[in-house]
Amino acid sequence: MKPQTDISALAADVRAGNRRALARAITLVESARADHRTQALALLSAIGTDREALRIGMSGTPGVGKSTFIESFGLMLTAQGLRVAVLAVDPSSARSGGSILGDKTRMDHLARDPNAFIRPSPSQTELGGVARRSREAVALCEAAGYDVVLIETVGVGQSETVVAQMSDLFVLLLAPAGGDELQGVKRGIMEIADLILVNKADGDLKPQAMRTCADYAGALRLLRKRPQDPPGFPKALTVSALENAGLAAAWAEMQALIDWRRAAGVWDQTRQAQAIYWFQEEVRQGMLQFLRNDVETAARMRATEDDVRAGTLAPAAGAALVLDALGKGPR
Repeated sequence: MKPQTDISALAADVRAGNRRALARAITLVESARADHRTQALALLSAIGTDREALRIGMSGTPGVGKSTFIESFGLMLTAQGLRVAVLAVDPSSARSGGSILGDKTRMDHLARDPNAFIRPSPSQTELGGVARRSREAVALCEAAGYDVVLIETVGVGQSETVVAQMSDLFVLLLAPAGGDELQGVKRGIMEIADLILVNKADGDLKPQAMRTCADYAGALRLLRKRPQDPPGFPKALTVSALENAGLAAAWAEMQALIDWRRAAGVWDQTRQAQAIYWFQEEVRQGMLQFLRNDVETAARMRATEDDVRAGTLAPAAGAALVLDALGKGPR
């Protein structure tokens, strides 16, 4: 039997910036075991909340070059003396539950940088493009002293908007392509994007990248003005991760936006709203777990499922019966 983790020692090592300890801590908070969850909550209380990093959510269409961009962008930041953590969420198989987790392989230069930390995590069954415990992994990276935390989601989709609930700004990475690019991105993700970066603006693709950027700039002007934005935001810019072109300009825009939000009080309001969101989400998940574990409720669910499967009971009516039996049906 393995000895129980020394939470105080692990918390001290995380705060000292020990990357091995940080990896162990993230493994602990991602564990589904009940005893590990108890230890994880103790760890999250022990690390404190006195350190803050800039949290950048990042998504992009397949083949856009997210890994190449993150590596080039991360290396630019570490060259400026900043410590960068990358939390990359890989999609899990709905059939086997497995994930490839190949981000360290794709970002080999950044992975070897002593001022960088890369952690791939499986999305498991979670929607929203992030893993359920990604927010807690972000808190651990902040406690470890990282200045910037990049949260890479699994890919573009309507459900990717959940990443906005754990980041200070959201970057959407797109590639120049043939046809109508605007049809390939959902309105929901466009509405939460603070910056749209059109990658691969180099070589023969550069003119197409410029046109794509202009198309998105025009589309952004048609969206409703958001109260958390200063004049001119959200913006669309061109970058080339391959040639490191436009990365400094994109970083300058990110800093300008965050500086404005801090001064306007938007930063604090957003962080508070996010804390409430995740509190409510934990309550919802806890209630679902309770329903799955309660013997009487589980038996009632199975019996009702048989009726729904046989077609003698509508799904909504079956759900109402179960909730009524719990005393929590519609009022």
